[in-house]
Amino acid sequence: MTTALISVSDKTGIVEFARELHQAGVKLLSTGGTAKLLADAGLPVTEVAEVTGFPEMLDGRVKTLHPRVHGGLLARRDVPAHMAALKEHGIDTIELLVVNLYPFEATVAKAGCTLEDAIENIDIGGPAMVRSAAKNWNDVAVLTDASQYAQVLAELKAEGKVSRTTRFKLAVDAFNRISQYDGAISDYLSALELGAEGEQPKQNLFPGQSNGRFVKIQDLRYGENSHQQAAFYRDLYPAPGSLATARQLQGKELSYNNIADADAAWECVKSFADVPACVIVKHANPCGVAVGADVAEAYAKAFKTDPTSAFGGIIAFNRPLDKAGAELVAKQFVEVLIAPGFTEEARAVFASKVNTRLLHIELPRGGASAWEQGLNLMDAKRVGSGLLLQTADNRDFDPADLKVVTTLQPTEQQMQDLLFAWKVAKFVKSNAIVFCGGGMTLGVGAGQMSRIDSARIASIKAENAQLTLQGSAVASDAFFPFRDGLDVVVDAGASCVIQPGGSVRDDEVIAAANERGIAMVFTGTRHFRH
Repeated sequence: MTTALISVSDKTGIVEFARELHQAGVKLLSTGGTAKLLADAGLPVTEVAEVTGFPEMLDGRVKTLHPRVHGGLLARRDVPAHMAALKEHGIDTIELLVVNLYPFEATVAKAGCTLEDAIENIDIGGPAMVRSAAKNWNDVAVLTDASQYAQVLAELKAEGKVSRTTRFKLAVDAFNRISQYDGAISDYLSALELGAEGEQPKQNLFPGQSNGRFVKIQDLRYGENSHQQAAFYRDLYPAPGSLATARQLQGKELSYNNIADADAAWECVKSFADVPACVIVKHANPCGVAVGADVAEAYAKAFKTDPTSAFGGIIAFNRPLDKAGAELVAKQFVEVLIAPGFTEEARAVFASKVNTRLLHIELPRGGASAWEQGLNLMDAKRVGSGLLLQTADNRDFDPADLKVVTTLQPTEQQMQDLLFAWKVAKFVKSNAIVFCGGGMTLGVGAGQMSRIDSARIASIKAENAQLTLQGSAVASDAFFPFRDGLDVVVDAGASCVIQPGGSVRDDEVIAAANERGIAMVFTGTRHFRH
């Protein structure tokens, strides 16, 4: 390795890295601000303008787009004609390229970003050099992130070169970075709608082209079924406190179904921020949800809802799991256990259960997460040769805005039970009917084609668990289209109901509630979950 070209926007660690290269006898080429930084640090550096014979021009838009740069990157050392062309035109080879791109993503993420700001942060020369170096990976190592510096330096010190395996990996990382960068530009620009000259464009929520940018976390043993192949990917920039940020502390490799169910459990339990809570999920549906004075009490109540379904389920807590809670959970078979922390004593309880997966997920620090704030997060679903995109179902409401539509007003305790039931129903597959009382689920009916059947199943679940529904609160994720569904839950023992409202037969259902002597509350928000 004789020559390195360094041109970085993010200058983290670059002086130290360049100093190590210099000490290894590598000549340093650089541009603009990077060259000045290295020179101020006492490093001998040659400006690219001296190599090309052209100054940086057009406010820095043109500086490296030149054959003396790209020839040095692209020439194949094993092709005599390439090397002869370099010699004929006096072009030196470049064996190491260090480039990170203008901060386009960070720029457009800022409030008040203008189209002009965005355009000026679209890098041209950087991606061109990165592509050239990555294409010629067999002869050139290309670094696009400061996290890569240490490995390259270690190999240079040990072997005097960067290994072929590492060069290829760096090239793949480089093309991935270019893809991510171009995708971000496409997403941003194709979401803009130009107005009159001088006006800032309107930014649409959904871009004209959607460019998914995901990074593989791991291959999975198989998908939903053993004949399907699968892998787990995360967002390029995962939201704090999301499942993709989980750290597995012990247990078998996660399966496709484990991950899907774990996400359902974790998102549900996070919605109970103010009190210790436990959620047990089986086949994508909560089969037990409860709050308590501590995690042990919350788990005991959640498990009581449906002990049969809880077998082999996914359990999530919104508080660190302690010894008392761990000893209770350890009495049953659990596939995955999720919490924002595990005490040493809790870890010891599960040490002998080597197949049980323990996932540690840090809750978002400093207030509500992006999900809870509703910050332009999207849900996606594949359909035949297409993709459905929608904003996340993270709409909350002020209890003061609830509308009591019956003559009978809910008591304070009933209102607490109704709000608890409504939180749970949001995470149950439609059609969803949830009976609750005393800070726990009493019966859950999920995923039925008929809301009446969901109500009947929920009451059967309660009966099987020997739980009384007398005086319970019921949540329905969507309106009752007829009074018959309401009659079923009241016959089972419900004393109050929370539902979105919005049916053409709302008056009929309200009249039925008044006739049956129960309180009913409308939220105005539906929570279908398919």
